[in-house]
Amino acid sequence: MKAWSGDAGQIALATVEDTSSRVTEAWTGPQVAWKMARGRAGAFGGKTLGKWYVWLGFCLVFLAGLADLRRPLSLRNLDLLALLSFSVSLAFFDRGEIFRSVPLVYPPLLYLLGRGLWIGVRGRKALRRPTIPVWPVWALAVAAVFLLGFRIGLNVESPRGVIDVGYAGVIGADRIVGGQAPYGHMPERGDLEDCGPKDAEGDVRDRIQTNGRCESANEHGDTYGPVSYLAYVPGYLAFGWSGKWDSLPAAHATSIAFDLLTVLALALVGLRFGGARLAATLAFAWTAYPFTAYMLNSNTNDALMPAFLLLGFWLVTSAWARGGSLALAGWTKFGALLLAPLWATYPAARLPSLARFAAAFAAVTAAVFTVLLLEPSLWRALRTFWERTFQFQLERDSPFSLWEWGQYHAAGIPDLGFAQPVLGVLAVGLALAVAVVPRRKGPVELAALTAAVLVAFQLTLSHWFYLYLPWVFPFVVLWLLLPEARYQSNESRIGNAVLESRQSAANSAAPMSPVKSE
Repeated sequence: MKAWSGDAGQIALATVEDTSSRVTEAWTGPQVAWKMARGRAGAFGGKTLGKWYVWLGFCLVFLAGLADLRRPLSLRNLDLLALLSFSVSLAFFDRGEIFRSVPLVYPPLLYLLGRGLWIGVRGRKALRRPTIPVWPVWALAVAAVFLLGFRIGLNVESPRGVIDVGYAGVIGADRIVGGQAPYGHMPERGDLEDCGPKDAEGDVRDRIQTNGRCESANEHGDTYGPVSYLAYVPGYLAFGWSGKWDSLPAAHATSIAFDLLTVLALALVGLRFGGARLAATLAFAWTAYPFTAYMLNSNTNDALMPAFLLLGFWLVTSAWARGGSLALAGWTKFGALLLAPLWATYPAARLPSLARFAAAFAAVTAAVFTVLLLEPSLWRALRTFWERTFQFQLERDSPFSLWEWGQYHAAGIPDLGFAQPVLGVLAVGLALAVAVVPRRKGPVELAALTAAVLVAFQLTLSHWFYLYLPWVFPFVVLWLLLPEARYQSNESRIGNAVLESRQSAANSAAPMSPVKSE
């Protein structure tokens, strides 16, 4: 049964059992149009991870491994609690209480934004002194390996745990291998002929597509950057795709590979900046944080962006590496593009470094956008790309942010849509400002400001979800754990060497000072 109200559209949905006339489901508000807002257990992250004691176990292990046990009231511990506090919002989301879950997201996001800016401007001084975890290296390493295996096991035990994001990646890989760009070629419903069985709600999702194949629809699966589809090509070649939204082994394998790549990138960062202890601690942090497991078991592409950024962070003294890695991250998830001013001017704005960064960014961008050359008309392909990605993202509505609640204003919900463009301007302004303030940056400042810019971007989104937390999480952990910078950029080393040689020459040329006699 459906109820409609003028311009508001459908306002209620109910399911009635034929034999007993019993109402089995009744939905109003955002739950009418959004099935993901109905709080169905295991819809995201898998049923095992969704059990309260499993989730709480991850939280406790995460805190026990990283907290400053000597100073329980330290800001470090408050940062860790802020990262875990999104669990409260998630609990309401799992119950379908969207008008409670969404507002609870913003306080911890604002806290992380403020902390990131404070540390980014003041550097290590804002953290007082870094704290070494009490656990030995071997214990952290063993825990990281165990948790990694446990998470992969959870992924494998949920064969149908692929949401639309992972499904879109497999479809995009199929299109690329078949000689088409992903954009404008996703399976649709439309007026196409049915070709599959009905689902639990009596709908037929499968249609005969224009390629003559029976495929499950995913109309807006082409809203991501080209790297999001290219990254699925190896998994697609290994496991194929049936054309249906089934177990999708290619999506599972790719998500696991993304997760492993991120752990590897964190370990490499740790080895470079702090040795084996930091490498083990960073790997432990990623594997113990429950929202990274939530992402893995939803089989999305959200680990790919932080993995590329972390690889760039590992090679941070190279402008070429920073530019290339940022391009890969940005053409996976567009929010990373806001980091370009910050990463281009690390550790300080110098023309040679800026030129190398821009050249690497441009080269990688040109390489990944070759997928558009698969289309007969490049101009038409570019237009389709814009319409299906940026334009769709800018115009979409969603109940998963405060900014789109004007559609429920009749039910007494405040309309806060006016604040969204203001926050957008502030986010862009922040991305530009952190390129010049502070003038010189070390790894700690870069990590903190990277987290701050990504959080500022997330605050502007019409559609925010818990799967986006892993974008920010590694850089919060880096600002907490990185020691004092021990590495200089090539430009810094060369500059210091020149200054030292000039000072030495000046000292040699200077006349000897007369020695006073007593």
